[in-house]
Amino acid sequence: MKKDFLCLSDWSGEELEEILDFARKLKTKRKQGEDHPLLAGKTLAMIFEKSSTRTRISFEAGMYQLGGHALFLDPGTTQIGRGEPLKDTARVLSRYLDGIMIRTFAQKDVEELAKWSDIPIINGLTDRYHPCQLMADLLTVMERRTDFRSLTYCWIGDGNNMANSWINAAAAFGFELRVATPPGYEPDQEVVAHAGRRGAHVSYGHDPFQAARGAHVLNTDVWASMGQESEQQERQKAFAGFQINRELVREADPEWMLLHCLPAHRGEEVTDEILESKQSVVFDQAENRLHVQKAILSRLMA
Repeated sequence: MKKDFLCLSDWSGEELEEILDFARKLKTKRKQGEDHPLLAGKTLAMIFEKSSTRTRISFEAGMYQLGGHALFLDPGTTQIGRGEPLKDTARVLSRYLDGIMIRTFAQKDVEELAKWSDIPIINGLTDRYHPCQLMADLLTVMERRTDFRSLTYCWIGDGNNMANSWINAAAAFGFELRVATPPGYEPDQEVVAHAGRRGAHVSYGHDPFQAARGAHVLNTDVWASMGQESEQQERQKAFAGFQINRELVREADPEWMLLHCLPAHRGEEVTDEILESKQSVVFDQAENRLHVQKAILSRLMA
């Protein structure tokens, strides 16, 4: 039976940790120059309705390193962009390919694709979730702290797809998460409720300094995500005071680390000083997209 990677809450903490452990092994093989053609002869379609740097390059390079092939599909040059129903696209592509990764706006479109396809579907990003990025984040923390489940994490900024994914991760792994957003920019309430039913240790508030107090992992994202550019000025006013800077990190654990999914708006959600500090791991985090996604691809398609 095929398995999809649409949302972290579809997987148990044990299953997710197995993927993370396998990602570490694949990373070691890559660093040692060891071939690992686990997907030789396999083909992945990559559907992009949102622009991308890290997602496209890491999936494409990952398929190549696994011995397979990736196809870039632009809705503007395929029938998807001319109104072909997703259920038709799913059934056609299922007969050509071994997997599909999609980066789009609506989570319901990813779920529709998964419903009608016979091959695994991977969520490369939606407005609601960003599960592949979250897995790379956790791998980055695990490489530095084997006790990653006992750490305190905080999310400071917009209650967006990354905040939702961190809430799902807290429910899966049992770690403490604190979410601080401006009023009116809270995470998705269905996600919050679902995590609560799973016993997640998540607190919600509007004070970033309180959220950061004693935290080991500080995490943020841009204040206006793709598709929200028209709200930029309004959001800058609402998010004033939610910047990760020298004053805020003084509240954190002395061995804090900074995560950011990139691209960053330096001087807005995080200062250049903090982003370039020795405790910032954002570029290791970006690299780990490659290794985590190779593990996900292998788990679903091998």
